[in-house]
Amino acid sequence: MTTAYLAADGFDNQLREELALAGVPIRTEHGRLLLSDAPAHDAAWAANVWRGCVELPVASIGTAAKTLRDIQRNWAMYAPLHHRRAALIQERLPHVSAKPVVFPAAAPTAPLGSWTLLGPDRMLAAASCSSPFANGEVQLIEDKVGPPSRAYLKLWEALVRLRRWPQPGERCLDLGACPGGWTWVLAKLGAQVVAIDKAPLDPRVAAMPGVEWRGESAFALEPASIGPVDWLFSDVICYPARLFRLVERWRASGLVKNFVCTIKFQGETDHETARAFAGLPGATVLHLHNNKHELTFVLSDPLTG
Repeated sequence: MTTAYLAADGFDNQLREELALAGVPIRTEHGRLLLSDAPAHDAAWAANVWRGCVELPVASIGTAAKTLRDIQRNWAMYAPLHHRRAALIQERLPHVSAKPVVFPAAAPTAPLGSWTLLGPDRMLAAASCSSPFANGEVQLIEDKVGPPSRAYLKLWEALVRLRRWPQPGERCLDLGACPGGWTWVLAKLGAQVVAIDKAPLDPRVAAMPGVEWRGESAFALEPASIGPVDWLFSDVICYPARLFRLVERWRASGLVKNFVCTIKFQGETDHETARAFAGLPGATVLHLHNNKHELTFVLSDPLTG
């Protein structure tokens, strides 16, 4: 049984390192696709994990398309090689909508398989994948007027993938908020936002209903001074280990229902701390399509969030 890990674009090395540290052997590589004979493993730096891959003969374009259709309806193509032949096969498969997402919206729930041509006469296909988006790429309809920075796209994508977002009246804490891209998202959703940063918010964001700015350090902030919050958000710039200690302090306080935090790396990738985040009960750590050299940590309680 083959598992294939599609590296996030530009982060092949991080995925190789992550899998090596987890003891996952790589048999071969196909573009950004890393193939292993070991069982599927959660990999934060994989844009998509193909589970239970099968290798199939390609006698012709028509028979290849029929083989995939006989397995299931929806398929996404990854074609680092033999692109023209792969495109002709994909054209004979049912159309899968790839319209950009208008936030707020939940990620699709329909199964989406992935396939690639290993050679002109053989393909690799997986009916089960970790991402509901083609090659793990989430395209969003951008707002080029309202937010003060492009950081809002990361939060939009995280909430789309989570399939939940703050509701009107819910209380949110935004750590490292300046200039206010994430606070803008939360206020637009109707949430009450306590924005924490020594630097002030963009005046347009600060003036939004429900926004309260406190000119304090995210790391010196005492949970008791804030009280219960439905969501804790952090896009603060710091070393991963320091963010982990901050999250553990807030978890221990029992005041937070849901966490969404960016784990930012400076220089080398701190895989050890990323694994510590992933090891927290109920946690997910993933590389968003809109992430750079960073990961996103999500810990959410769907029953109380």
